[in-house]
Amino acid sequence: MTERQKDRPWLMRTYAGHSTAEASNALYRSNLAKGQTGLSVAFDLPTQTGYDPDHVLARGEVGRVGVPVSHLGDMRRLFQDIPLDRMNTSMTINATAMWLLALYQVVAEEQGADTTRLSGTTQNDIVKEYLSRGTHVFPPGPSLRLTTDMITYTVANIPRWNPINICSYHLQEAGATPVQEIAYAMSTAIAVLDAVRDSGQVPEEEFGSVVARISFFVNAGVRFVEEMCKMRAFGRIWDRITRERYGVENPRQRRFRYGVQVNSLGLTEAQPENNVQRIVLEMLAVTLSKDARARAVQLPAWNEALGLPRPWDQQWSLRIQQVLAHESDLLEYEDIFAGSHVVEAKVTALVEECFAEIGRIQEMGGAMAAVESGYLKSRLVSSHAERRARIEAGEERIIGVNCYETTEPSPLTADLGAAIMTVDPANEARVVSALHAWRAERDEARAQGALEGLKRAAAGTANLMPATLECARAGVTTGEWSWALRDVFGEFRAPTGVSGAPVAVAAEEGSPLAAVRAKADRTAADLGVGKLRLLVGKPGLDGHSNGAEQIAVRARDAGFEVVYQGIRLTPEQIVSAAVAEDVHCVGLSILSGSHAELVPDVLARLRDSGAADIPVIVGGIIPHSDAEDLKAAGVAAVFTPKDFGITEIIGRIVDEIRLVNKLDPLEVPA
Repeated sequence: MTERQKDRPWLMRTYAGHSTAEASNALYRSNLAKGQTGLSVAFDLPTQTGYDPDHVLARGEVGRVGVPVSHLGDMRRLFQDIPLDRMNTSMTINATAMWLLALYQVVAEEQGADTTRLSGTTQNDIVKEYLSRGTHVFPPGPSLRLTTDMITYTVANIPRWNPINICSYHLQEAGATPVQEIAYAMSTAIAVLDAVRDSGQVPEEEFGSVVARISFFVNAGVRFVEEMCKMRAFGRIWDRITRERYGVENPRQRRFRYGVQVNSLGLTEAQPENNVQRIVLEMLAVTLSKDARARAVQLPAWNEALGLPRPWDQQWSLRIQQVLAHESDLLEYEDIFAGSHVVEAKVTALVEECFAEIGRIQEMGGAMAAVESGYLKSRLVSSHAERRARIEAGEERIIGVNCYETTEPSPLTADLGAAIMTVDPANEARVVSALHAWRAERDEARAQGALEGLKRAAAGTANLMPATLECARAGVTTGEWSWALRDVFGEFRAPTGVSGAPVAVAAEEGSPLAAVRAKADRTAADLGVGKLRLLVGKPGLDGHSNGAEQIAVRARDAGFEVVYQGIRLTPEQIVSAAVAEDVHCVGLSILSGSHAELVPDVLARLRDSGAADIPVIVGGIIPHSDAEDLKAAGVAAVFTPKDFGITEIIGRIVDEIRLVNKLDPLEVPA
């Protein structure tokens, strides 16, 4: 019997980027030398949200969760000595995707590359930004136009590029069930493909080429069987939609093409060594099944719940992939789940439920209408609240968090300061200085002319990619490109989903929430007010609002009046709202690492406003040493991912309000 030839492994990536273009370039070349087969670029939040590093909202965010790319010079340095015509590059970028692709194309041209041979992916999925990730800039209509123009441009000019990576990854982290994850992603795909078709920019006979370049970016959670079946269901649904709705006859063009990162926010701060087996199990869900195998995989590092992973941590995650692909016999067999009645029954059920939900969304007018109405967001907030309630009740077990908490001291975290990588606080000033030098040295007349050309194109109906390419070549900056389009399109604040979320945890007599509600009611009475008022604020550019939303919903259910204005606020705006609303506590949520800059600013502004007696609590991914510094600066309490009991957090907020108002502690368990 002839031995079957092994399948080719998937693309192996590490999501990486930090500090500066130069530092990130060194990291990329090091990772490629270790056997990584594709690049996955993490951009910092100012780049993702269209701000230059010297903008007030960029303070504390520059180079924190990715690399700052402000102009063509940064992109040149980011890919120096990396031949782009021989690289497959994924860029996690959405609102500013067209701009970053233009910079990438111009750098490739400068390298002498044939741009028709460029291969890679821009995420470019704005719908999930409105729902979960929060790096949106423009309203849905103009955002869809940017996506459409970019897709039609790449199909004609960069045919190997995936111009959109429809991303259900963050939906799962925001609480989506498998049915919601599939249905919302497919509804987004329908909205995008309908817009491309209706734009008239692609001949009908070439529409199959558009469908063939649509890719997906999917989350893999720890429920192995369900996640594997989810991927098989994704493939069947995509095949049916592209065949029946768009008439694509070529099965290769209908193939469901996806990359995956396993669930980062499912990793735990408590007993973080357990994250390694979680990562492995989640990777198996998207690699074991040949008929639904990912085309690209990037794994988080074991310590992402603690802070920024070091190069060694990323290497460990890369080696996990390499051991599976090269040491095991996985790639030697056909699909090992074919014929399983258990798998078939689960996949069939998922397909039926997903088409029912897709139908409901289409009846509302499609994904964009369901975003603007708040339907999709409120459904996600509700699903997330229900899951959190199951975790707090112990119905859903998380090892080391709500069960099996006894542990030996971990050598991995014996020195917490050395267990993660830190970004030099002085880095931001250097990046800002380099930006000012770039502006001073460019041809200013050409830059301003390019921006005027972009505005004219945006005000009309022309494809925006040619004007964007001219901006890139003229030395325009990320913030300038974005502000030119803001001037024409306006900005968008997405629905928060909090007001429409139903009660997830009942305050039944004798329950923990009932006890906290009693404390809140008693405290309000002691202060002579109808309800305690809590302001939940997200300063800076961090758009991960899941935790803030869950605090807001639970506080509401505990009897608080909650002030929550969504994401992307300056410390000045937060303090102004706190004073105007006469709140009893300010809760700040930050996951991007900018807490060291932004929280002290909020404290100082409260003092300057005569509101120093309002307690401030902070939640997020905050290293232990930083938490101690924040408390020393005047923060009442710091909560990190290990503090999973939301009801207990709300009880602690009531305690802090009583303490600052010199009320006796209430001996009520919470």
